[in-house]
Amino acid sequence: MTWQEDAGRDLVRSFGERMALFVRGEGSYLWDAEGRRYLDFLAGIAVDSLGHAHPAFVEAISTQAATLAHVSNYFATPPQLALAATLKRLAGTGDSGRVYFGNSGAEANEAAFKLARLHGAQSRRAGADRPRILALKDAFHGRTMGTLALTGKPWMQEPFLPMTPGVEFIDSTADALEAAIDDRVAALFVEPVKGEAGVIDLPEGYLEAAREITARHGALLIIDEIQTGAGRTGEWFAFQHAGITPDAITVAKGIGGGFPIGALITFGAASELFYPGTHGSTFGGNALGTAVAGAVLGEIERADLVRNAAERGEQLREGILGIDSELIAGCRGRGLLLGVALRHPVAKAVVSAAQEHGLVINAPNDETIRLVPALTIGDVEIDEFLALFTAALRTVEDALLLEPAHDATEVPA
Repeated sequence: MTWQEDAGRDLVRSFGERMALFVRGEGSYLWDAEGRRYLDFLAGIAVDSLGHAHPAFVEAISTQAATLAHVSNYFATPPQLALAATLKRLAGTGDSGRVYFGNSGAEANEAAFKLARLHGAQSRRAGADRPRILALKDAFHGRTMGTLALTGKPWMQEPFLPMTPGVEFIDSTADALEAAIDDRVAALFVEPVKGEAGVIDLPEGYLEAAREITARHGALLIIDEIQTGAGRTGEWFAFQHAGITPDAITVAKGIGGGFPIGALITFGAASELFYPGTHGSTFGGNALGTAVAGAVLGEIERADLVRNAAERGEQLREGILGIDSELIAGCRGRGLLLGVALRHPVAKAVVSAAQEHGLVINAPNDETIRLVPALTIGDVEIDEFLALFTAALRTVEDALLLEPAHDATEVPA
């Protein structure tokens, strides 16, 4: 019996068929069960910040596992306190900030959803009802019942209706926010780059406008940094490009470098909304997870990988736009979160061809290729990627009987 048959029999079908059986990783490379090497430009969907088997990651797991793994949240541990202080410093919360730890991005967003409800409850006690929550159309915040209610994709919600009530979806413009908001809104949820929608940037100036509008109406601005955080866009967190201060952000993926961990980070008055009994997690913030995340963030900072993400992102973008291909329509995103726009709905075919050539990438939709490599990539990995990606594009062009283009220029998203 093959591994594909084992997976088809034993694993739930919500992920579809697995594309490969990987058995080892090192740096930006993966090896399958047959010993074939692949260049990994998906990095576990923006998770493996340091690549695979990085010494800092391995050492943190080994040392902490041999010391103390878990004691529950009735108690504190040094790694938990150290990581909370690091996240506050990197996010710029000041002394008033607080951190809640969970085990995933969805859990972080569930906590943020509760934070919004607590803000509404506090307002209600003060005589102002705030039952409304605003979120952006086509944004993605998770697949749990709470976070799915925040996700502006009706096709994802449909099998699980009815959703948790109170969430309304608006277009990603300041005008739409201004028209929708009033003093009955508890919070606005924003994904600064819509990764699952195809790496779609928000309009220029949107976050600055959202901060002013929500503050004017007493609503929380909650920014989902799960895919954009940990240096991926060329700042520690994407909101920092706009120079604003949100009320809360959620983080996960890249902060753990492959270890499951998520967090809600609060700013200012929002930090006082939770009180004992309002939320919790058995495993969230355990010593093992926080020690690993602390080591990952420490290595990102030590090796100046935030700057590397900004510089390598531009290098990668220029290389992509220089490929002579009829398929490429443009390149979106920031840092090492990039979406290659295609002129034809053949993204899944490109992903398949790329894997045949030894390259791991992703298609969030039919007309976009998503690239989220490790923050450690350099010239060698970028040059290899461009060669493999070009070969994959040629394979698909040949199947479509397309001629290579000679003016691969960027077009608006």
